[in-house]
Amino acid sequence: MAWIVLVLSGLLETAWAVSLERSAGFSRPLPSVVFLITLVLSMLGLAYALRDIPIGTGYAVWVGIGAVGTAGYGMVALGESASLARIACLLLVVAGVVGLKLFH
Repeated sequence: MAWIVLVLSGLLETAWAVSLERSAGFSRPLPSVVFLITLVLSMLGLAYALRDIPIGTGYAVWVGIGAVGTAGYGMVALGESASLARIACLLLVVAGVVGLKLFH
């Protein structure tokens, strides 16, 4: 269960990062509220998962999911560069996350 919560919390990290950008420095109310809610839920999920998963592994997996999700969102939805080099780097992050899970 801890791993499922950790993955969901990583996805929520992507949501709060995107909402933070959309809030335009907290000048837009709806994205600002979404940011706060997803931030709190993401942190609560991380805290829950870290009861059973070592902090080094859990935090790295959480950050990795959030980083890959946020970068992927930027490439797909915001037209950010999707060069082969960037995608290869994101795949390396995914490989690291999978490795941490496998060797946990």
